[in-house]
Amino acid sequence: MIQQILEEARIKNCSDVHFSSNYRIILRLDGDLVDYRDTKVLSKDDVYNVLYSIMTEEQKKVYIENREIDFSIQTTENYRCRVNAYHTICGPAAAFRLIPKDIKSLVSLNAPYIVQDLAKLKKGLIMVAGPTGSGKSTTLAGIIDYINNNFMRHIITIEDPVEYIFENKRSLINQRELGSDTNTFNEALKSTLRQDPDVIMVGEMRDIETFRLALTAAETGHLVLATLHTNSAAQTINRIIDVFPAEEKSAVRSILSGSIKAVISQRLVKKRDGGRCAAFEIMLANASVRNLIREDKIPQINSIIELSRKNGMLLLKDSLKDLMNNDVITQEIAEEELLSYE
Repeated sequence: MIQQILEEARIKNCSDVHFSSNYRIILRLDGDLVDYRDTKVLSKDDVYNVLYSIMTEEQKKVYIENREIDFSIQTTENYRCRVNAYHTICGPAAAFRLIPKDIKSLVSLNAPYIVQDLAKLKKGLIMVAGPTGSGKSTTLAGIIDYINNNFMRHIITIEDPVEYIFENKRSLINQRELGSDTNTFNEALKSTLRQDPDVIMVGEMRDIETFRLALTAAETGHLVLATLHTNSAAQTINRIIDVFPAEEKSAVRSILSGSIKAVISQRLVKKRDGGRCAAFEIMLANASVRNLIREDKIPQINSIIELSRKNGMLLLKDSLKDLMNNDVITQEIAEEELLSYE
């Protein structure tokens, strides 16, 4: 049953499928929740049967003990799924995120041209930010794919779970999954520094130790790619600094100002003719931005971005305006997104 449902969701270009006890199967299509064609209400046993049919014995054990688990499955030759299985007051539930096997290029993602230039860097920290479901993983995959196609690099990814599967082209890519390949992000990051990497991709920055190790890796000559659930470039900088205790913030601002290369903030917006596309905000760490970070004047970063469009920087409002002027999105959608952004 599960394979059929996921395949139908893939054909419809849905991003997610939800199974919940005492409710119908729900799909997410173009950002909206819609009913699956079969509106049968699922029992607890129905959901357990779906989950146990795709779990290994070890995953079942973890799920029962911890009441939740993240893992990934190969659904067909063309698609994988990231699965988060959890429990609610009504019983078991799960969210399936559909992940295409084919990795979209930065060009096909309509990413600003400057993102390709960032992918050419040999060291520093590049953050990809945005709300849940905004395409951060897809953009990261596009960057890794660009490096893989154009440069000989040793790329190590640390993910929970592994989403896109990369094939070695010009680069050597080693992907590590939390749980099956490593116990913690922190242990994996420490080990990565001894594995001769050129590029380190951290699926998500989660705690102070992960931030600390990522900054150290970027500062010591590696290109570090990571994601954060933030809404803007300025908010991303603030979030990194705010993770650290007060007595460390000044030192962290100094380190971050030297190691940060860019923040790519994005969100998915509905297109006029159906489907969704990404709107971007790009902050590049020029001398002015670095000074603002050191001097704790983060709110002024937007002014620098606005004045530096010719150098590749971009505010979200201008990205939305460009999409609207090119008839990709409607004015109503642009205004709605700006309202939620502010």
